[in-house]
Amino acid sequence: MLEEKKTKIKKMIKDAFVIAALKSIPDLKRQPLMLMMIGLISAVPLFFLMIFGGEISYGFIGAMISTVGFIGIVSAIQDITWDRYIKVREMIVAMPVHPLSYMLGAAMAPLIFSAPGIVFFLAIALGFGFLPLQSLGWTIVALLMCWAVLSSIGFVISTYLKKTSAYTLSNVSNILGLGLIFIPPVYYPEEMLGGISWIAVLFPTSNAAGLIRAYSGLSSLTLEIIMIRWLVLLAMMIVSILLVVFKAKWRET
Repeated sequence: MLEEKKTKIKKMIKDAFVIAALKSIPDLKRQPLMLMMIGLISAVPLFFLMIFGGEISYGFIGAMISTVGFIGIVSAIQDITWDRYIKVREMIVAMPVHPLSYMLGAAMAPLIFSAPGIVFFLAIALGFGFLPLQSLGWTIVALLMCWAVLSSIGFVISTYLKKTSAYTLSNVSNILGLGLIFIPPVYYPEEMLGGISWIAVLFPTSNAAGLIRAYSGLSSLTLEIIMIRWLVLLAMMIVSILLVVFKAKWRET
């Protein structure tokens, strides 16, 4: 029984990577300029920071969060919605492929697509000393957790709004993506919010940005506050994944 479960889990993971490759590699070959566009969208606020004298180091951290966050929630909604309309999703789930494998593969595909942009901003931040080398591991963990939360949220939204038109879902995903990136303190220090700076913890994007800034020395947070922020981000990820698991099981019936 245990061996059978291990085999099933291995197959689910393998299927997820196969689906991610099928959904990302053709786009990389067909639309390589999209990589540049994703990077440019994330880098736009950097130009405003340079022009108006903002802290450029905050901009690079914001660009990394923006890359994983925007493509996480937007692609999870738009890509899965598109699959529904062209019946790809039904075909995959009808095969001996678990819906969780499909969801994970669909979520990893845009992450693969945006990986060059993330590496680019990381390299610049490390090269100019905005991000110390010893904080690289924590930075990657925070980025991945932020991506996991927003991808899961996007998947749940796409299942709840399954009867909504693709045009409406596209607008919803763009508004959510931009709202979660530019309204919370992602590109700017949360201290600017004054007495309500605690609200940054409630958004996965600004929470992850605050953690990265703490490890890079841009903000001074106590060890207790850092632990609380990690726990909040972890709780968000667990809750969002549990929602996905619930929806995936529901889709099998």
